[in-house]
Amino acid sequence: MSETKHASRGNLATLLSTASVEVSSRGHQLAELRDHFSPGIDVTITFLPGDDYRHNVETAAALRRLGFNPVLHVAAREVRSRDALDDFLARARGEAEANRVLVIAGDTLRALGPFKSSADICTSGAIESHGIRSVSFAGHPEGHPQLDAEKAMMALAAKRDWGRNVGVRVDLVSQFCFESAPILAWLKELEAHGLDLPVNIGLAGPASPATLAKFALRCGVGASLRSLRDHIGRFGRLLMEDGPDDVLRGLWTSPSIAKMPIAGLHFFPFGGLRKTSQWLHDFDSRECSRQVAHTV
Repeated sequence: MSETKHASRGNLATLLSTASVEVSSRGHQLAELRDHFSPGIDVTITFLPGDDYRHNVETAAALRRLGFNPVLHVAAREVRSRDALDDFLARARGEAEANRVLVIAGDTLRALGPFKSSADICTSGAIESHGIRSVSFAGHPEGHPQLDAEKAMMALAAKRDWGRNVGVRVDLVSQFCFESAPILAWLKELEAHGLDLPVNIGLAGPASPATLAKFALRCGVGASLRSLRDHIGRFGRLLMEDGPDDVLRGLWTSPSIAKMPIAGLHFFPFGGLRKTSQWLHDFDSRECSRQVAHTV
């Protein structure tokens, strides 16, 4: 994970070159990842309902052998016991040399074991006892489906304090949006609450409008999804062809972004790793062409 930076146009290229990506726990995307991304970046591994954490660790170990830094999702409600959590983390450290995890509540409404939330995983003591030195938590610019805005900020503050108390680095990975405005508003809200946590900005890679809408509904993306639907002819085409160009441009042209603690960019490659890689590769040339067009 890169060090926290205050965002600027000058470091955008660096953030793009070190951006993390997400892969399925099934491991079927590893060849595509190897072919289109350079080793050394962080790669998060999903934890979907019904996943076996042992298989997820096998995927993480395969990523490590390919030269990537595996970041396992730990879905609290999917963990069946404290023993299972200990085994999961011990395997993650021993087999995949993982030193960072992303802790989430999970997609199931009913907990399969004693952990109902990401906070429960933190207070269990398992993270620090297994030598995990960096933990990411999800941030929700368009709101959390089960928490109002104030309670969500209080929950993040509690996680920040937990990290400080146990010596674990805490950062946030934001949910993707289809507009920059909700992300900017959320970053300002973090600042207003004194939450100077490093933030990894989540971005949806290029994909068809139908695919983006499907994942947006699953992930609870709200207002910007309605914008996508209302303007499908324009925004849908742009998102499919240009990926998150408009979102990223909206962020980096905002004066307020210059004082935000941006740790990195994180891509959700819904349209495939190859498309996301191509988007990253072509971004600079697209921006240069755009700037030339605006000066003639």
